[in-house]
Amino acid sequence: MTYILLVIGFVFLIKGADLLVDGASSVARKLHISNLVIGLTIVAFGTSAPELFVNLYASIQGTTDIAIGNIIGSNIVNMLFILGIAAIIYPLTVTKGTVWKEIPLSLLAAVLVFIMANDVLFDGMSANILTRIDGLVLIAFFIIFLYYTFGIAKTQGDNSPTDTVAVHSGWKSTGMILLGLVGLVIGGHWIVGSATTIALNLGLSQALIGLTIVAIGTSLPELATSAVAAYKKNSDIAIGNVVGSNIFNIFWILGISAVIHPLPLTSLLNFDILVAVGAALILFISMFIWKRHTLGRREGIILILLYIVYVVYIVMRG
Repeated sequence: MTYILLVIGFVFLIKGADLLVDGASSVARKLHISNLVIGLTIVAFGTSAPELFVNLYASIQGTTDIAIGNIIGSNIVNMLFILGIAAIIYPLTVTKGTVWKEIPLSLLAAVLVFIMANDVLFDGMSANILTRIDGLVLIAFFIIFLYYTFGIAKTQGDNSPTDTVAVHSGWKSTGMILLGLVGLVIGGHWIVGSATTIALNLGLSQALIGLTIVAIGTSLPELATSAVAAYKKNSDIAIGNVVGSNIFNIFWILGISAVIHPLPLTSLLNFDILVAVGAALILFISMFIWKRHTLGRREGIILILLYIVYVVYIVMRG
């Protein structure tokens, strides 16, 4: 029954995020908000909503290993597995858009978490912990990021077609938003509870469950978005969706989680954080240093193989 609840929880979580995005986008369109702003805010929030609600429940219940593992694991899934899949579908080349600035920012976010999470190494403290102050600093970075995205939207205008966002009646839009929120709340509750039970029953750490099962499940919206974007040969959206989600995950979701409940980190998680940093660095080098500025099919296969090796290692590590 626990495994069934876990699967149903993911269904509720992902469908809830989908309904929330559609309903909120419809309301935004009725208020004459541009498609660009909708994409940079509502859709980005929506694809990160599964991670947010799982972490809210995990932080409130004190299962901090799941909260940290979910975010770090999701960022690794995004950078290695999802970008790998997208690159195999169609080579990814960034030629324009906000991604040129978002990629370095996602690398900064990963490095910042490594620094904040190593109080013993950098400050000589007795334990590693993401404090409420650390959480507020991360949220401050997120506010700066939002200010930047709205500035981009204002200067670039809205050149996207007007029919990309479906407009529904006020009652239907409200109902979709409410149903979406209910799905997210129920799904997040069931996933955290089921993941905790599974970890105890199998003798596995909550961090391992968070880094693998929970992280992969909450990253399904990003996988669908980037795969479809790659199939349609839209590299900016395929990469921007992943990079934007990683920025949201660290600055917003991890920040909120640390404010709700300080997050202690074991030394083992340093390896996972460094893998997240390394994955962001691979994308940075690919897009800014290599001459082609492209993630091709060969690079995509390498990224997926790296993710498989990583998962095998952390499972053996336990």
